[in-house]
Formats: sequence, structure tokens, C-alpha cells
Amino acid sequence: MSELAIEFSTIQHYDTLKTGITLPVTLGYNSRTIDFEAKLDTGSSHCIFERRYGENLGLEIESGTLEKFGTATVGFYAYGHELTVSVLEIETYATVYFAKEESFTRNILGRQGFLDRVKLGLIDYEGKLLLSAYEG
Repeated sequence: MSELAIEFSTIQHYDTLKTGITLPVTLGYNSRTIDFEAKLDTGSSHCIFERRYGENLGLEIESGTLEKFGTATVGFYAYGHELTVSVLEIETYATVYFAKEESFTRNILGRQGFLDRVKLGLIDYEGKLLLSAYEG
């Protein structure tokens, strides 16, 4: 059996005793940026963030593309906007979504807009996340 080698540019340690894997995120729009934390969610189809972060960037939230999202227990609406997404020094331009309702308080890095642009490795037992930009 041949060995497969995959290289990563970043190793991020996370606390395995906390719920989920939390990563630092920087969003950029025009000349504004905002920093916050988001959970990595391999089951989420898109990146979805709290409305207030988009507003702080100067976005008119409702001018984006309206989409309906669903979880196992609830459905909600969010508006898509194209902007710069940076996570652990990996920067990309993507469509991300901001929740319609201010009561939405989760920040999710999902497949489209983040996971589809990176190589990702996890060693959960050690609390290690390995990451590189995907350049396929």
C-alpha cells in the first residue's frame, strides 16, 4: 500500500472540552473589516453569520440574495453577499449569508464559501485542526 502525503500550512489548536471547533474569522467589504469567531460546521451548506456583522461592514442586508435555510428543527432566512473571508491567514472571496433576524446568534463556516476552498485535516483527540488553501 502506498503512502499519501498531504501538507498543511497552518495548525490551529482548539479546546476539545468546548462545544464545536471555533475559528477566528475576518470579513471584509470595501475598506471595512470585522473580526469575530465562528464554528466550523461540515454539515452546513453555506457560511452564515449574525446580521449585526454585515451591518457593521456597512451592508444593506436586505439588498442581498434571499435564501431559506433549514435545520432539523427550524427554518430561517438569510441574505447572501459577496465579500472577503479570511480564516487563519487564508483569504478568499465568497458569497456568505447574514441572518434576516437579529435573534439569530450563530456564526457558521460551512461548505460553500469556506470548506470548498481549503484542505482540512482534524486530529480531534489532540485538538488539532490542519488547514491550507486549496489550489487544485
